[in-house]
Amino acid sequence: MARFILVRLLEALIAVWGVVTLVFFITRVLGDPTVLLLPVGAGQAELDALRHALGLDLPLYQQYARTLWAMLHGDFGVSFQYMQPAFEVVLRHMPATVTLALTALLFGVLLGAAAGAVAALMRGTLLELVVMVAALLGQATPVFWLGVMLILLFSVQLGWLPTGGAGGVRHVVLPAATLAVFVTASIARLLRSAMLDTLREDYVRTARAKGLLPHTVFFWHVARNALIPVVTMVGIIAGELLGGSVVTETVFAWPGVGRLIVQAIQVHDFPVIQAGVVVVAVLFIAINVMVDMLYGVLDPRISHRR
Repeated sequence: MARFILVRLLEALIAVWGVVTLVFFITRVLGDPTVLLLPVGAGQAELDALRHALGLDLPLYQQYARTLWAMLHGDFGVSFQYMQPAFEVVLRHMPATVTLALTALLFGVLLGAAAGAVAALMRGTLLELVVMVAALLGQATPVFWLGVMLILLFSVQLGWLPTGGAGGVRHVVLPAATLAVFVTASIARLLRSAMLDTLREDYVRTARAKGLLPHTVFFWHVARNALIPVVTMVGIIAGELLGGSVVTETVFAWPGVGRLIVQAIQVHDFPVIQAGVVVVAVLFIAINVMVDMLYGVLDPRISHRR
């Protein structure tokens, strides 16, 4: 287990370095941020002075080396837009993203697991057809369209919920519901497929032949083994949600990391872009490492040493 963790940590460090490198060179393609930071009509001397102050007049390889060295010491630079440490700016927006992500993930997983289990156990019935059609529609519906429709219905027409922003429990309902629809649909379809495969296994037939109670067979032999691919899916979705659901946060003006990164791209705020993407990458990789370790708990046959 210790060797497995060390290998995964080494892979994580390489992945983070790759993300940092990719983001650095992509941000430099966006353009010169000094043009946006200075007032319209600023002279060339002012532009050159600001480029020198920000270190943007150095050769690209020197900028990359300085950026990488600073990040190794926890310094992501100062935001061009907020004039504050970029890492602190990202951390201020992180609670909003975590709140939205965990709310959507909680309801999505619970509803998706229930729907998938019902569809698998009621195979061949009208109920299964209804659940699967609803899940297919949930996965196929564009998030931005669904968000706008929910705003028009519950905010504009009925006036029950606010159209966007953050401030209380009522503000999180619509964006969380928008994200939970896709999560529910994905989990339901995957769990149904996994449970149908598990129900055909020999050990399930043996457990039934031994006279075990139906709920014992379901929870200890079917559901537990069917959860392995679902755990993988939940880990991927959780990483994506914690990384900031850019479209949903933009539609609902939710002050999360995803919307922050989009705004930073618009004004070429390199430090915030780099800090935001690195934080997202670290969260995503950490979640996937935890998912790998959880496999051994769900299925002892999976050996990390091998």
